[in-house]
Amino acid sequence: MIKIYHNARCKKSREGLELLNESGRDFEVKEYLKEPVSEEELADLLLKLGMAPIELVRKEEKTWKENYKGKDLSDKELVRVMAENPKLIQRPIVVKGNSAVIGRPAEKIKDLIG
Repeated sequence: MIKIYHNARCKKSREGLELLNESGRDFEVKEYLKEPVSEEELADLLLKLGMAPIELVRKEEKTWKENYKGKDLSDKELVRVMAENPKLIQRPIVVKGNSAVIGRPAEKIKDLIG
């Protein structure tokens, strides 16, 4: 099953959702700002993405700049911060099996879903 972690207010996320709709494939949508992502789920996503937690953080967000920028946070702390502040999570994230991509650009989604 394909799953997209989606933020309806984000243009890139909407583009990713449109691409999945056009693919004709079955997929699940998780609006992660409405349905929180647990620390365990984030850790699993990071494994599938092959990324360190800091790579998943949206560093231009006001919340990051005002509260966390310049702090020496461990990976575990970064995961907790993203779980508590989901706006800080890069988007969209598309998962298929044990693989995942951040859909920026949307072509990465095409490569994942084949």
